[in-house]
Amino acid sequence: MRIVIQRVSEAKVEVEGRITGHIGRGYLILLGVGKDDDKKVADRYIDKILKLRIFADENGKTNLSLKDVQGEVLVVSQFTLYADCRKGNRPDFINAGSAQKAEELYQYFLKQIKEKLGKVESGEFGAEMKVSLVNDGPFTIILNEDLVQ
Repeated sequence: MRIVIQRVSEAKVEVEGRITGHIGRGYLILLGVGKDDDKKVADRYIDKILKLRIFADENGKTNLSLKDVQGEVLVVSQFTLYADCRKGNRPDFINAGSAQKAEELYQYFLKQIKEKLGKVESGEFGAEMKVSLVNDGPFTIILNEDLVQ
């Protein structure tokens, strides 16, 4: 998996002009599923995301987690996180998971993080989406295979 986390004061996703997800303070998570990913990998990412301390405490230190600030999450599937641009000018997505596998893990990810956190919104898998956000900080973190062991 490859995940981009943006700490936001608000974010929303629209599909064909209708809002499918909208949150206040929390994380916008862009989620890419790789061909070798499985539920165990998803569980490690979820654990890491929930334990990340990237919200400021009363002293301005990044010491607080999503749960500490009662934050919300918006998850958007994004296979383009697996773009390989090393050869030529057209990205290759050979390392992205198949659509079926990616949707299964996306749905699993949503279900698990919602059970552990509560307020979780999402885009629509495979849809053309418009994502807007107010990045708080800005504060953006990239999690990939090397970072979540």
